[in-house]
Amino acid sequence: MKITYFGHSAFRIDTGSSVLLIDPFLSGNPHYTGTLDEAATGLTHIVLSHGHSDHVGDTVALAEKHGATVVATFELAMWLAKKGVANVSPGNTGGTQKFDDFSVTLTQAFHSSGNIEEDGSVTYLGMPNGLVFHFNDGPTTFHMGDTDIFADMALIAELHDPKVAMVPIGDRFTMGAAVAALACRRYFAFDRILPMHYGTMPILDPDPSKFVAAMEGDAGKVFLPDIGKPFDV
Repeated sequence: MKITYFGHSAFRIDTGSSVLLIDPFLSGNPHYTGTLDEAATGLTHIVLSHGHSDHVGDTVALAEKHGATVVATFELAMWLAKKGVANVSPGNTGGTQKFDDFSVTLTQAFHSSGNIEEDGSVTYLGMPNGLVFHFNDGPTTFHMGDTDIFADMALIAELHDPKVAMVPIGDRFTMGAAVAALACRRYFAFDRILPMHYGTMPILDPDPSKFVAAMEGDAGKVFLPDIGKPFDV
């Protein structure tokens, strides 16, 4: 299994016969300098944590071009269907969707979810989620979405025992570095931690240095991949 980080909260996962994009904010993402075609070669699925524009990103265009199935909470999936996405796969918190070589479970996340329409109004798009992936050929992976710490992370760990984590650390809209480190160390037994949601906006923490420091004796679990370069897990 291979993972590629594109900056912010956007990832690609290649597993078996499937190619997943998570929260594909690529156009306008200052950390990603490649093209949509480079990021989405062979795309089969798009999985969204919530409906903010810096997470939905290029979903509509990519789904239309590649015929990808878009997995999202019900309200967000129905909104995307109205935007022209042909293949939506709606779910909700606690539910699991199974595909050929992976499954994804929507978990709690403490955040919000909505998108600004052309007339300036905001459309509510259901609950935000974390995303737990179980793969046939790779470790269980937890994309936390945008969230604060919460005690029920302990239940997510008990139910799924994820070993790879994508963890928001940028503060302001999510937990910051110290709290994110506390969440990782108190509730989980991760083998590899990929910090995300930092440095792409001036009001976010610019880099993961504070998070690495807050991880203390577990700092060796933090992995900082090069943007756009796949790595094996």
